[in-house]
Amino acid sequence: MRLKPLVATLALALSGNVLADEGMWQPHQLPELESILKAKGLEIDAKSISKLTEFPMNAVISLGGCTASFVSPKGLVVTNHHCAYGSIQYNSTPENNILQNGFLAKTPAEDLPAAPGSRVYVTETVTDVTDKVLKGTKKLKAKARYDALEKNEKALVAECESDKNYRCNVYSFHGGLEFYLIKSLEIKDVRLAYTPAMGVGKYGGDIDNWMWPRHTGDFAFYRAYVGKDGKPAEFSQDNVPYEPASHLSVSAKGVQEGDFVMVTGYPGRTNRYRIAAEVDYVFNTAYPKSREHNSKYVSLIEENSEDGSQARIAYESTIAGYNNYIKNYGSMIESFNKGTMFERKKQFEQDLSAWINSDRKRKKQYGKVLNELSALVAESQQHNERDRMVGYVHRSQMISTARRLYRLAYENQKPNEERESGYQERDMPRFEAGLKRMTRRFDANVDKAILLHFLELYAALPQNERYSEIDIAFNLKNGFNKADAQTLLDDMYAKSTLADETARVDFYGQTLEQLKASDDPFLRYADAIFAVMKAEEDKEKALAGKLQSARPELMEAIIAYNQSINKPVYADANSTLRVTYGTVGGYSPQDGLVATPFTSLEGLLAKNTDVEPFDAPKKQQELIKAKLFGDYTGGMNTVPVNFLSNVDTTGGNSGSPTLNGKAELVGLLFDGVYESIIGDWDYNPVYNRSIHVDSRYMLWVMDKVDNAQNLLDEMKIVK
Repeated sequence: MRLKPLVATLALALSGNVLADEGMWQPHQLPELESILKAKGLEIDAKSISKLTEFPMNAVISLGGCTASFVSPKGLVVTNHHCAYGSIQYNSTPENNILQNGFLAKTPAEDLPAAPGSRVYVTETVTDVTDKVLKGTKKLKAKARYDALEKNEKALVAECESDKNYRCNVYSFHGGLEFYLIKSLEIKDVRLAYTPAMGVGKYGGDIDNWMWPRHTGDFAFYRAYVGKDGKPAEFSQDNVPYEPASHLSVSAKGVQEGDFVMVTGYPGRTNRYRIAAEVDYVFNTAYPKSREHNSKYVSLIEENSEDGSQARIAYESTIAGYNNYIKNYGSMIESFNKGTMFERKKQFEQDLSAWINSDRKRKKQYGKVLNELSALVAESQQHNERDRMVGYVHRSQMISTARRLYRLAYENQKPNEERESGYQERDMPRFEAGLKRMTRRFDANVDKAILLHFLELYAALPQNERYSEIDIAFNLKNGFNKADAQTLLDDMYAKSTLADETARVDFYGQTLEQLKASDDPFLRYADAIFAVMKAEEDKEKALAGKLQSARPELMEAIIAYNQSINKPVYADANSTLRVTYGTVGGYSPQDGLVATPFTSLEGLLAKNTDVEPFDAPKKQQELIKAKLFGDYTGGMNTVPVNFLSNVDTTGGNSGSPTLNGKAELVGLLFDGVYESIIGDWDYNPVYNRSIHVDSRYMLWVMDKVDNAQNLLDEMKIVK
């Protein structure tokens, strides 16, 4: 019998408020939580939040990695500055560095095309397809099960995407206990309308990232465009701004301490139901090593590109992303070592096992699953250092591009429905956009330096942990000689044409036979390693098939156990639309310290040094000194910049609209405090705090600093 965990445990969640603010809830669950939401301050009907085609949910959109929302009837979209960072970087040059100086389109005609492949997704329907996905898989094992699940999912997606205006995906919940088909309108023409200067949008930079107090204006605006018929279309000068069914009003009043807030968005990934063996590996091996290698990756970029050069601009978005992960992993490791999560995880598994073994029926059903899953996890970690080093070698853009082109040609030999995900006809616009995007995000010297470094680390692996095909391709059979490797790479980069966009796009349409015949050294490499990498992939799929059997069984046991002790269960985040709620409030990060929930313009000015990253625009500084706050104080004596709340969020929630009880936009979620980063694995109500850009600060910058009255006139401002 398949449990219905999401509904079955909600009544238990309602029984007390201790854990009430924990959880990333699916919209259809919100009516079940109405009594809590109303008590906390929700003023609109909770049922409206459950309906994706009604306000306010139809104003909340995905950017495919970040969240955003419509804030005007003319397709104006607000999100985080760091979510638009790639498009800002893409449109920047040393002569016109809008990343540094900001940009404002005074009319839609001046909007700049976003980075190739940018999309806006408007979720319209969510359908339970569990029975259809699992059909015919009950008796299958390993890779056969994996392939059957994938085939069923592809069939559902293909049927859903018979209307080419939509993007559809099947998402797994509770480790494969449930599956939902999500159908989203795919808007393909996205343009940059406004971004503040770096001294606003990234004020504090990586120093302040994940920290409080914070004074960052992490906001930017896109505009969504469609064809004249109102349907999604690729970029064209003839396209017109999209007219959303609804859009959010923006509050100039803001919020006060203790106020109810609700965040709607697309949180990426949490891992709160992973077993102790996975926690041990991630925090004691994977995160420390990733942090070390990612730090070196950033250093190599900076050492091989001058500040302000085209090469550095090309990698600014990459640097920002890596630095975010470096600090993220650092906090994760620190919190893990200081906290009790691992001990509590092990204790939970002991308690769960005791509960299972105390009942003959439960023991028969669930008695072996924890040990089986632990064995599978151990198997997945068996070659972790080899897999890590090969992964970094293959991050070279020349290698990754060659491998993707080669794989595409290989997959194109099959019928579309049998091709690997990522290489079907539905994926081709993204594929081609990636080839074009590389033009402004690549430098040969930087890429070469990165590849050289990680080849040396790969070559240091024991012989039995290396692939002979890679050793032969890079002359590593007799060890690593840096000078020889440098000469080899110089020759490969000089002879390859993959750095040229025209050549890349030309390869995109070629057959496997044509690519095999190519003398491009990186395509030769892709050909040389294809068979062994494909064999490894098939092994991984076989293991994934086993995990896809074990995880749902364990989750079913966890759900039943938690029900027995009146503990609520919600699904881990998986990039689908969720709602979380809480209140505005500070916290105590450590003994003797109390963090208040708001920062101010005066605090920003006090932090300012006129040296990046604390270099607010001169005009902004003058306005603060003159106390020209306008109508954006919301009852305070200053303009609040950022604020804290205890909503439960994670990566992917960036750009999510923060709403008050009337569903008015009072801020944009953009970060979490340092102490709460481990929330991806372990929720702690004492330290869990999210950081939001205050809507009052956003409006003040737009009005007083950047003179963006044309955009303000489009928006409904609540004063």
